[in-house]
Amino acid sequence: MNQDKEFLGTQPIGKLLLKLAIPTVIAQLVNMLYNIVDRIYIGHIPGEGSLALTGVGVCMPIIMIVSAFACLVSAGAAPRASIAMGKGDHESAEKILGGCVTLQIMISLALTIVILIWNRDLLLLFGASENTISYATSYMSLYALGTIFVQMTLGLNAFITAQGFAKDGMMTVLIGAVINIILDPIFIFALHMGVRGAALATILSQACSCIWCIYFLLGKKTLLRIRKANLRSGLPLMPACVALGLSAFIMQSTESIISMCFNSSLLKYGGDVAVGAMTILTSVMQFAMLPLQGVAQGAQPITSYNFGAKNSARVKKSFQLLLITSLTYSVILWICVQAFPQIFAGMFTNDASLLAFSAKALRIYCGALFMMGIQIACQMTFVSTGNAVCSIIVAIMRKFVLLIPLIYILPHFLADKTMAVYTAEPIADILAVTFTIILFTVQFKKALKNLGQA
Repeated sequence: MNQDKEFLGTQPIGKLLLKLAIPTVIAQLVNMLYNIVDRIYIGHIPGEGSLALTGVGVCMPIIMIVSAFACLVSAGAAPRASIAMGKGDHESAEKILGGCVTLQIMISLALTIVILIWNRDLLLLFGASENTISYATSYMSLYALGTIFVQMTLGLNAFITAQGFAKDGMMTVLIGAVINIILDPIFIFALHMGVRGAALATILSQACSCIWCIYFLLGKKTLLRIRKANLRSGLPLMPACVALGLSAFIMQSTESIISMCFNSSLLKYGGDVAVGAMTILTSVMQFAMLPLQGVAQGAQPITSYNFGAKNSARVKKSFQLLLITSLTYSVILWICVQAFPQIFAGMFTNDASLLAFSAKALRIYCGALFMMGIQIACQMTFVSTGNAVCSIIVAIMRKFVLLIPLIYILPHFLADKTMAVYTAEPIADILAVTFTIILFTVQFKKALKNLGQA
């Protein structure tokens, strides 16, 4: 292996994290535009913006499931490939990439069929009302056709960043986002396509990102290359990758279940306004979480490579820098949200009643945001070191064990039942982070000790 391939194990950790994290954070912020630019434009459609925004909001659980299946494969496969590279096993790393491509295509086709057949039923299940279902089905029926582009872009880009090519990974997202921003107003307003125009802009932009990913992974710069022989021979390596990616899948797919629980409860206690506010709240939370995930993804190749190379000192330092950076960001953003909630809510609506309601709910919903830097740093390090079991445990604890029950329990104990539903989020976060800190402290010490003995 030449020096170019060893930079993850030789360059200073701080310099590496800065080099890899800045492009991945930018990529995550730009990627967020895929999710929120549509909603910003839709929310300002004259005369029907509020209902259209709510209708597209209930599509988000299904969109999250599509993204979650991409993570199921790539979020485990990319770290496994980095670990294999750290061990000097380049052949296995390329087989993992090949198997990932094949599995992503198979999953994409299956998801497309399911969404096209059960589109309306799923949207009603996730909180669409008779007032918003027409907007939701218009958006989702078209978006479903681009499922394969979403899957392949998310899946393949993980391998670009896992090799340490963070700037090229950023380009994947930047290409799609710029095209999306340009096409959105043209399709939505100029061509009068409304929510269908937003969906069309999204899938065309994702298609361009997908083409870029494939071009890069077939080119000369990449260390891991897509090879025809590995498309089938890499499939036996996928179960271990899927096991490691299961925590990321749980984190994202349960967002869909969480959205269903939130939306059904909010529709019961607060009506369409409360559900519309939830769309704004989740958008702001994405604004918080995506940069955190970008920093964590920047640290992942460093941690995984050095874990594979059995360099415990660099693994430990990588985590420490990730924790400090993530925690600093989450505290600063928490302060901004608590101080200026109306500014964040105002990005998505000019409806006075929805804006006022959302600003109040936002302070409650993001009440424990300052702690999320700890959660992200610990969970990503579990994944980066190949600890599938613990990464799954912390994902299940926060979502299933804590948040879902609290959504239904708290309205029975608090006077304002609608705000009680939003309060479930910060309480679950506080309890989950406490649990994660305890588990991580024990398991990380054990992992470092095992590396030192190897």
